[in-house]
Amino acid sequence: MADEYSSQGLPGSPAGGSHDSGGDHSPRSGVREQDRFLPIANISRIMKKALPQNGKIAKDAKETVQECVSEFISFITSEASDKCQREKRKTINGDDLLWAMATLGFEDYIDPLKVYLARYREVQDFSFPDFLCQSFT
Repeated sequence: MADEYSSQGLPGSPAGGSHDSGGDHSPRSGVREQDRFLPIANISRIMKKALPQNGKIAKDAKETVQECVSEFISFITSEASDKCQREKRKTINGDDLLWAMATLGFEDYIDPLKVYLARYREVQDFSFPDFLCQSFT
């Protein structure tokens, strides 16, 4: 899957050079390469959290993880999207993503993600008291 892009040395892919290629398209979907990948700065920041303070990460390692996580997100989202289309729904929700992960063999991640999703929904459901929502004029 991922080799389909990087082994071809396409501009904008990790093996092909810079992600600032300015409009190259993925052969699969017509999406610009820089739009297909998560930002490298975000990937780098997350990776650094797992390292000792003086640890370093090579550019090719960051780019490899960048492509892998981007592909993983597409993989899960595509499965969830197929489910929503079959059910004639247009919006993918967190439960759809959990279903997709279970369907695709990522069962070990389901329980911690269910906890996260429940906490996320609690925060989203929190409503401010009316007096905080009123304008003070």
